[in-house]
Amino acid sequence: MGDQQPVELAWQEHGDGVPVVMLPPAATPGEVWRTYQVPALVRAGFKVMTVNHRGTAPSPVPPGPYLMSQLVADVVALVQLLNCGPVHLIGASLGAFVAQEVALTRPDLVRAAVLMGTRARTDKFRRLLARALAAQTRSTSPASELESLMHLVQLFGPGTLTDEQKMSDWLELQRRFPTKGAGPAAQYDASVIGDRRAALAGLTRPCLVMAFSADLITPPAAGLEVHQAIPSATYVEFPGLGHFGFLEEPDAVNQAIIDFLVKSSGESHGP
Repeated sequence: MGDQQPVELAWQEHGDGVPVVMLPPAATPGEVWRTYQVPALVRAGFKVMTVNHRGTAPSPVPPGPYLMSQLVADVVALVQLLNCGPVHLIGASLGAFVAQEVALTRPDLVRAAVLMGTRARTDKFRRLLARALAAQTRSTSPASELESLMHLVQLFGPGTLTDEQKMSDWLELQRRFPTKGAGPAAQYDASVIGDRRAALAGLTRPCLVMAFSADLITPPAAGLEVHQAIPSATYVEFPGLGHFGFLEEPDAVNQAIIDFLVKSSGESHGP
């Protein structure tokens, strides 16, 4: 991964204590953490910074394509600008891919990492899915009802999909705030990664790999590959949850995160 010119990411700070930087999935603003994860982490005594990747306003939206190395350089530059490292990193999906690369390339800036819905490589089906999502996001045409429904199938587990009120709320949210534009599309493209299993074997910081059993985008098998590749990694899997499992059962997910971060905060890590 070569040097890249970083952009200055938009971020918001909450609370005080050991710093935690939260990186969202592709085409998703950092506000996704605000309802459940931020309050829980602040109550647990952490200072939380939620971040928007390049491509999600108010972060800069430079022309694509975006490289993983650029997204990593952006986060490294942010941690250095904040002068608060080493930090805990929490990432989901694309955010997890970025977090594990930051921890690998700049271990001096990272205490530990929580990797939700992560993977070490992108198989053919998910390469095609990412390209299709990118094309749909670039299109100026409104999403069809089928496209909206299929997007929810990709994000949530069966319990949420059969909940009348939750589905009504999410469909309304999608209708009012459609994900469109070149920036989010470039993030989907950047989520297609090569095989990083051998490289991840060099990651020395403690990592918690978190998988959700009904996740269609990053299934547990993908998370297990990351767990097996990273010598310092531990693994937890939540049954019945989808790609956004951290929103479906936030109390259980948050407790697992906090337990891991508290333990990692108390450990001393060498260079």
